[in-house]
Amino acid sequence: MKQFSKPILCIILFFAAFLQQAQAQDPRFSQYYASPWNLNPAMNGVFNGKWRANINYRDQWGSFLSPVPFRTYAASFEHRLQLGYGDDYASFGIGAMHDEAGTARFSQDKIQLGGAFLKQLTGGRNQADHFLSAGAQIGFGQNSIDWGRLWFSRQFDSNTETPNTSLPNNEPNANATSKSFLDFNAGLLWYAVFENDGFFYLGGAMHHLNQPKISLAADNNEILYTRWTGHVGGQFPLNKTVSLLPGALVMQQGPSFETDLGLNLRYSNNDFNELALRAGAWARIGNKLQKGLQTDAITVVGMVELNHWMMGLSYDITVSPLTQANNARGAFEISLTYIHPGEKRARVVCPNF
Repeated sequence: MKQFSKPILCIILFFAAFLQQAQAQDPRFSQYYASPWNLNPAMNGVFNGKWRANINYRDQWGSFLSPVPFRTYAASFEHRLQLGYGDDYASFGIGAMHDEAGTARFSQDKIQLGGAFLKQLTGGRNQADHFLSAGAQIGFGQNSIDWGRLWFSRQFDSNTETPNTSLPNNEPNANATSKSFLDFNAGLLWYAVFENDGFFYLGGAMHHLNQPKISLAADNNEILYTRWTGHVGGQFPLNKTVSLLPGALVMQQGPSFETDLGLNLRYSNNDFNELALRAGAWARIGNKLQKGLQTDAITVVGMVELNHWMMGLSYDITVSPLTQANNARGAFEISLTYIHPGEKRARVVCPNF
């Protein structure tokens, strides 16, 4: 029987350590502000328009895992309604996510319905508008593995020194998938919009409040940890055309902790058919097993806003010890947002994340 080569053995050991740390964790986006549905249920309806549609795609570690890198797809749709004649709103939406990882295509799938209520706290002519939004999501999820992509030691043919997948693997949990599980999320968001088109926001959310069971094995002991999220940011105009958009995100889920912080620079022509460009850099810091907090990646971002469309492109440059394997080539990400305008043009009462 042939022995494993040293590079293959190193890759196996690396992913054994990675999966132990990433067990029962959620997928994430570097452009978290361009994926509001997955960031905080209270961001449902926080936009200027009648309805909003979002699409996000992430491709991670394709430099050394091709043709099976980690991939994440997400989409959402939200529709909001004005309540009465003021600036109170109700919003309803639906979102879905698919994440797959590795040769066995370990997949996480979920679909959720959500709603939020946006209440104006204070505001009026020549003063800032303050709002509070409360939102919740409920849905279903399921995890699975494509067992047909795996082979086991019992299926190794010593005569040909190759795997023979037609042989029985005799694995007790082969072809297992998790049961469909109920999932519940909730969040709050406060934001203020100023006369000069600046804004400031502060929000928090709890995902998987019911800690659903997601085991692929028969013991059904594995749970999806509750994830808490805090995020803060804003837009601060420097003049009529240039603004700074700083932000910070803090998350913890089980033993895993992560924070993202950075800054986008926005230039706008301030025309009726607005064209705006954004560019920025963000740092991601997380705990690495027993080594404490370390910088994992630097994300460079470019975004284009045209009328009611916004598209963002970003790339994660790895700065952790993983650079020895991927030569600093991390993850590519794209986001696309469309906001359908309301029936009548109204003053801005929502942040433009």
